[in-house]
Amino acid sequence: MPSPSPALAYRLEAARAVVQDAARLAMSMRPAPGGPEGKQKSAQDWLTEADGAVESFIAQRMQTLFPDDGFQGEEGGVARAGSLRWVVDPIDGTSNYARGRNRWCVSLGLLDGDKPVAGVIEAPALGEVYTALRGQGAFLNGKRIQASPVKDPASAMIEMGWSNRVPKPVFMEKIDAIMDLGAMPRSGGSGALALADVACGRLDGYIEIVINLWDVAAALPLLAEAGACVSPFLKEGGLTGPATILAANPHIAQALSSAVGISLD
Repeated sequence: MPSPSPALAYRLEAARAVVQDAARLAMSMRPAPGGPEGKQKSAQDWLTEADGAVESFIAQRMQTLFPDDGFQGEEGGVARAGSLRWVVDPIDGTSNYARGRNRWCVSLGLLDGDKPVAGVIEAPALGEVYTALRGQGAFLNGKRIQASPVKDPASAMIEMGWSNRVPKPVFMEKIDAIMDLGAMPRSGGSGALALADVACGRLDGYIEIVINLWDVAAALPLLAEAGACVSPFLKEGGLTGPATILAANPHIAQALSSAVGISLD
């Protein structure tokens, strides 16, 4: 395996440290279990005080460490331009976070132009940290991970993300297609963690019809390094706006792609 670029390897280590501190901040601000705390932007789409605080913390730290790098956050939009660009989702799974649940994460990805090259996803309430660097493998808590070996869709577990931006008939059509394969449908409320689950084999596939770059930027290197198949999210508009993503283990990817009508090419 070729040695990574020292500049990229250094950035990954720095990102791990920054995300760890950001995750501690998010944990310190996490609401107690119960009714959601925060503002409802639209149906089931929440914004908490922690979203802004965590993004601001990461933005400031990365600007200090890498002033020439670009930076894009979910809450602040594109804040800085650069050939290397950090993309952050401060709290992915805010609907879970706002209710004191555990399934949420801090996600920080690095793009070199239009190529995802590194990513860190930390889910502090779960005690899990995912890392990946292009050409160097994908890891969960320091142990190498790979996509699931499941070949039979009837033994597969597939997650589909829900969004108020997707018409109900479209969502139901895809869920029906998943169930017609014999697969077990799931929906967990965090796109970044669902994609990480595909990378580590906990899921056999994940689909979301409308998802943004900050939700997937850190997960894309994980998926590539773990041997998963992924639809061309960035080429289909994901660099500049919402797009559709399908990620799956290589054994069921084509069957899933055909069933739900989302191309892998």
